[in-house]
Amino acid sequence: MDFEFDTTVPKRNKFFFALYLFFKRVFDIFASVIGTVLLSPLFLAIAIAIKADDGGRVFYKHERVGYKGKKIFIYKFRSMREDANENLESVLTPEQLEQYRTEYKIDNDPRITRVGSFLRRTSLDELPQFINIIMGSLSLIGPRPLVEKELEMYGDAKDKLLSAKPGLTGYWQVYARNTVGYENGERQKMELYYVDHRSLLFDTKLFFKTFVSVIKKTGAK
Repeated sequence: MDFEFDTTVPKRNKFFFALYLFFKRVFDIFASVIGTVLLSPLFLAIAIAIKADDGGRVFYKHERVGYKGKKIFIYKFRSMREDANENLESVLTPEQLEQYRTEYKIDNDPRITRVGSFLRRTSLDELPQFINIIMGSLSLIGPRPLVEKELEMYGDAKDKLLSAKPGLTGYWQVYARNTVGYENGERQKMELYYVDHRSLLFDTKLFFKTFVSVIKKTGAK
């Protein structure tokens, strides 16, 4: 796969863009704190369900590439078996291995637990990332945080992608998620489109659209 993407950073009014980033950060903190408090009973229920399922860890920490290439760790409720990353060749079919190597995700992944399957379909596994948002490594809205190898899919446009803080949700997650991948370049185009067009209005639209896509389980697997 070798695609060409627009690497130019759009010219912006520095004052208004700084104002946008300020209000974006304020809203990130406010919404994440409120969300964490209101959803704390749900957090507890999910933690109990995960422990009851297989007795393993409740949370999962994974290294990603953040804003301007900084290494970050994102937090999730664990949805896979504890040994999910061991001996992939023994649990995945050749077709699944190929999909994992090209899309970094797998349809009908056999490593997902019973509780994990529900958490993924409902996107509840992502809720601990409120902590990432409060700490400042993520935003509510932005490109999805990637692992190092995924950046190769963006070629010379990877610096442009990393010029925006990654998000808990965003343009690709809301409108496509697992239905649009890297292979034909469409996922890259969607993420870069957001970087070019991000604004308070666009972020607000994606924020409310997220609730609709979660309810409809758009692209969820």
